[in-house]
Amino acid sequence: MLAVTVSRPGGPERLSLQEVPEPVPGDGEVLIRVCAAGVNRADLLQREGNYPAPAGVPDWPGLECSGTIEAIGGGVEDLSAGDRVCALLAGGGYGELAVARSGQVLSVSPNLDLESAAGLPEALATVWSNLFMIAGLRSGETVLIHGGASGIGTIAIQMAKAFGAKVAVTAGDRQKLDLCARLGAEVLINYRQADFVEELRAATKDLGADVILDPVGGAYLDRNIRSLARGGRIVLIANQSGEVGELRVGRLMSKWGSIHASALRSRPESEKDQIMSEVLENVWPLVLSGQIKPVIDSKFSFADAQLAHERMESGAHAGKILLIP
Repeated sequence: MLAVTVSRPGGPERLSLQEVPEPVPGDGEVLIRVCAAGVNRADLLQREGNYPAPAGVPDWPGLECSGTIEAIGGGVEDLSAGDRVCALLAGGGYGELAVARSGQVLSVSPNLDLESAAGLPEALATVWSNLFMIAGLRSGETVLIHGGASGIGTIAIQMAKAFGAKVAVTAGDRQKLDLCARLGAEVLINYRQADFVEELRAATKDLGADVILDPVGGAYLDRNIRSLARGGRIVLIANQSGEVGELRVGRLMSKWGSIHASALRSRPESEKDQIMSEVLENVWPLVLSGQIKPVIDSKFSFADAQLAHERMESGAHAGKILLIP
């Protein structure tokens, strides 16, 4: 089969379409004929040599995909060949075929576009596990979502609104903020033109945010703490700034605040099974009903994977970027 592989660590030009052995599903796994694969920042890190695939996982990128089940491994009882699905993957999504654990597969109904569904599993799992399982976001609370127009951000806005939270976002231009508003965000902050701490506190009558979802990391650490409400929770899901943050412990203590950092790919498979089980129970019905929708920025062929990575690195995208075999 064909897969988008990394010839050696480096820039987008290191991606190339190559013939690789077909994966084989083991016990508790399914083989998916890939319709589309989502592009994530973790894929860029893997391409650069900074986020290697776990042992036993294909060494080409891809943490989510959609498609139809080609074959099932032993012990899989609730899925069948021919089923339309999307899935969270430990790797290997940039291939014509991909293997997924059955516990991390979601069935795609006919009313949901199969290609677009590839942009859902990673975002749904990340948002649910961080905003709800870790931070315990509740109805009536205010959540600040940095990068509101990103693939994660667009899903986080919709999920937070669906569960009754007030949503504030940061983004870098008016078009992205307009998208966030259409998805339900109420406080719109252009981080290039304003101090998000001042804007958020003004919008909340100086109360601040109960929860902050942050992929920026070190560069935002102190400002995030200043943005917190009493008892607020910060969940860090990346360090895109690449900077080291200074933790002012007294300031965090004065807020009775907490900070939790997490990564999804490196979690034990049993934990990811549990996350996806909760997504299936709590969020997937909202997707199937159309209340939560994937936001797709662009689609590229496998042969143009370099262009897909270049677009993500540019920061110009809004929503998910997909690769199509």
